[in-house]
Amino acid sequence: MNEKLNNLFDLKDKVIVITGAAGLLGEKYAEAIASFGGHPILLDVAKDKVELLASNLNKKYAIKASGFKVDITNEAQIITNKELLLNKYGKIDALINNAANNPQVENSLERNFSRLENFSLKSWKNDIEVSLTGSFLCSKHYGLIISNNPNGGSIINISSDLGIIAPDQRLYRKDSLKENEQPVKPVSYSVTKTGIIGLTRYLATYWADKNVRCNAMCPGGVENGQPNDFLNKISTRIPMGRMAQVDEYQSTLIWMLSDSSSYLNGAIIPIDGGRSIW
Repeated sequence: MNEKLNNLFDLKDKVIVITGAAGLLGEKYAEAIASFGGHPILLDVAKDKVELLASNLNKKYAIKASGFKVDITNEAQIITNKELLLNKYGKIDALINNAANNPQVENSLERNFSRLENFSLKSWKNDIEVSLTGSFLCSKHYGLIISNNPNGGSIINISSDLGIIAPDQRLYRKDSLKENEQPVKPVSYSVTKTGIIGLTRYLATYWADKNVRCNAMCPGGVENGQPNDFLNKISTRIPMGRMAQVDEYQSTLIWMLSDSSSYLNGAIIPIDGGRSIW
């Protein structure tokens, strides 16, 4: 029984594309996949970083990871990479749409560009392009390859707790500032992460007859050097009383990629310490 259960989580020889692989969580996703025998394909615009990460994973886990510089808003680059992967690996088993812009809360005492009334069309379009258009293009091309597999595969879209709930702007409030100067989480993040959920539902039905499952993870925030004042504030809004540690999403990802979730399709899974239920 134990051996059977272990096999359910096995990713041996699975070729798994990860976008935004040079980021904080992208690296953790890649390591989790490698530790379960999969071959993570690391895509990012940071070429040196993903190549080094792939090399380190290959040495540590004796797998066949690869890192490539790919701008996922450029369809031609995705097509070129897709063909390269097919020539090298012969297949693609899964896709993790992880790449996204994370527009930061503006803390300037001058004109606050994060506020809705000041948020530029250029920033809006750029955030939509990376998070939504990039996920659409990768699903279009890598997803089609996955659908040609005899046993299908898996697409995981990385949304956010802020794809389910609105940002609580009180977290960023500064008592010394006027109302029109208050820092806020920019509008584009919530919109793109909500859009990712819509894309997930669409894809969950599109290739279901070919056994391609599509699900969304909605992680909460990760503790990563934020000021104590912010950590204290946000902790009161999370039932578990803290933000996530950087490695706390790995096991959910493995479950969603592996045969252990073979009947999971179209699920929107919050992993946020309970924040989105309040």
